[in-house]
Amino acid sequence: MGVRVEAHVRELEREGIPRPPRTPMFYVLSPELLTTAGAISVVGGATSGEVECLLVSRPDGLWVGLASDHTDRALERSSVAKSKQVCPKPAAEALWRFSDVAPHWDRLELRSFIDVNGKREPYQDGTAAAMLPAEALVADLIARGGVFEAGSAMFCGTLATISAIRPSRQFDMELHDPVLGRTIRHAYRVHDFPESL
Repeated sequence: MGVRVEAHVRELEREGIPRPPRTPMFYVLSPELLTTAGAISVVGGATSGEVECLLVSRPDGLWVGLASDHTDRALERSSVAKSKQVCPKPAAEALWRFSDVAPHWDRLELRSFIDVNGKREPYQDGTAAAMLPAEALVADLIARGGVFEAGSAMFCGTLATISAIRPSRQFDMELHDPVLGRTIRHAYRVHDFPESL
């Protein structure tokens, strides 16, 4: 496990979320959770986003995008799988060919920002070098009996936060390629529904 992956695991442990039995962990989610909408609705106020590279398998090859593994942190304490299944997963519409970024994958930059009392503040900042390489993730998934056929998407892991995990009504994220000089951006609002009325 890399130093930065371990930093995120420890961050989750401080939130009362159990250490995963191994890394990476793969969770199978409903495909309809993936959305390019600019707003999502969740139950309760204990959810938060996580910026990640998104691998997408299409008939014409492998593509890379940007997404947020929005997660219910309260539910995560008892079931990581369920905590991920109950939240939509916002993603940018733009995709890059994986072959165009594979030679400099570790240099791809990920950033996210949240709203703190009406002010946009940095939330996560780092490079894809903090996570396992994309090819290794796909190979590990297949070795465990999973499939990554056309129509599949995979989240590639996230970065520890700059200060602490926290909810926000606004989540902005970006994937920057400093070698080819381009950026994918996406932002979404979070609407919290009460558990009951």
